[in-house]
Formats: sequence, structure tokens, C-alpha cells
Amino acid sequence: MDHLLRPIYQERIEKAKTLGIIQYDIKENESNITDTFDSILLIVVKKAKAPIVTKHYILGEQKVATHIVTEKMLRKWLQNGSNRKVISWVLFGEILFEREDYLQNLRLQMQTFPYNGRNVKTGIQFAKLIRRYLEGKEQYAKGNYLDAYIHVLSSVHHLGRLSVIDSGGYPEVSIWSQVKEIEPAIYKLYEELVLSEESLPKRLELLFLASEFFIHSRTEDGAAHIIEVMKAQEYWKIQELHEHPELEFYSKDLEVFVEYLIQNEYIIVEPFISKSGEVMHRYYKVNPLK
Repeated sequence: MDHLLRPIYQERIEKAKTLGIIQYDIKENESNITDTFDSILLIVVKKAKAPIVTKHYILGEQKVATHIVTEKMLRKWLQNGSNRKVISWVLFGEILFEREDYLQNLRLQMQTFPYNGRNVKTGIQFAKLIRRYLEGKEQYAKGNYLDAYIHVLSSVHHLGRLSVIDSGGYPEVSIWSQVKEIEPAIYKLYEELVLSEESLPKRLELLFLASEFFIHSRTEDGAAHIIEVMKAQEYWKIQELHEHPELEFYSKDLEVFVEYLIQNEYIIVEPFISKSGEVMHRYYKVNPLK
């Protein structure tokens, strides 16, 4: 296959902005990782007009997809876990070309997972967990059990990803095989939700109770990144938090997460008088007693 693929990526090798090229071939029972294509070419470039450019090819009876992505976009995917199939491509694909060991160094960073990177990913996943958990409880209270189930299933998934990150690993597409080895208790939680013969309301009730324990035990670690960022200044407007480059990956989950941390006394609300004097601005600061 390589001699057939080479004309597709050869011109990219000759360009100085190309950092690396990976080939990932389809494996049995894993067509979702390649979007059903027989081969994927992931081409990482320093900069480009568009962050992602995708092209599809036919090679005989084979179908091939190329994804040309900027280094910034790739780092974003790896940081927030929003494109998990790419993690498999980078970790397990064949390196066809790299400039100055770029891809090997990237793999090493992913596998060693330095503390700071782990801190950020823990915070992002914990914020997602909180949102889904609260949405699940809200739907449950309304009697919308199927909607609650979807949210709770997603929250347990984020809990599973957290357990992998905590162990120093990198969450992959087949995450539950990882969780089963790393933290059997969370895997059991997942099994109870999906396979239990209890009624759906009863399953959800039990999952909420168990999830509360896991969430409470991980709150300090989950809050560590945002608290560290907020220590840089005494008071914060919510917009300042949204615009901080280290918090941008929290996206829509940021405000729910901040409110959760207020309830758990990691963050304090400070009211400031507005120009009108009638409405108070809501500012935020780290609780010095935590």
C-alpha cells in the first residue's frame, strides 16, 4: 500500500512546514477509528490557511482519507480529548515521515503525560463530568428517565476518562477496556448502569449515590488547575476566566464548573458595586482557606 500512497504525501515531505506524516490502517472490528476508510494519512503542518483539510481518494479497491491538520489543532484535540480517534492514529499509526523527531517526541509526551498536562486534562474532564451529572439529576427530578440516562451514561464515561488520566495514561477510543484494568470500581458502576436488571429509575438512583462519592473524592484534583490559574490575581470577572488561554478548553462547562466550586467553597463570590449603584457585579476569588 505504501508505494500507492506515496504519491499522495510525497509533495508534503518537501515542504518545510510539514512536521510529520502518519499512516493508520483499518483493523478488524475497528472501522469506526478510520471512519470506515481502509487507510488514514494524518499530515501535521506548522501552519495553514485552514486548521483542517480533508481529502478522499480511491486506490484500486481501497479508499483512503487524508487529514492535513495544523499543529495547533492537533494539540487542541490531544489536550481536550475532543477527537479521540486521532489519539489512536498518533499513538499506534506508522510514522512515514517526521521532521526533527517531531512525532516520536509527541508520542513520548503523550505516554509520559507530564503533571501539568495531566492537571489540565483532569480539570477539563471533571468540568464535563459535573455538567452531565447535574443535567442527569435535573432530568431525573422531572421524571424524564431516558434523558437522565443519557446524561448519566456520559458522566460515567467522563469518570472513566478521569481514572485513566489519574493513572498517567491517555484515554483512547476503547476506554472501558482501560478502565476495567485501572479502576474496577468505576467499571462496575458502568456495568450496573448498562446491564443491571433493575428498573431504570432504580438504576439511576443508585448511580447518583455512587457517583456522588466518586465526584467528591476527585473534587480537589479536578479543581487544581483552575484554582492554580486563578491564583495569578485576586479577583476575576467571568469573562476574564473565559478569555484566559489556559481555560478556553473548558468552553461551555466553565460557568457550571465555577458554580460547583463555589458550592464546595473552593471559590468565593465577591460583590462589587456597579456604576449605577443598584446592581452588584459578581467577581470571583480563590478561597484562601482551601
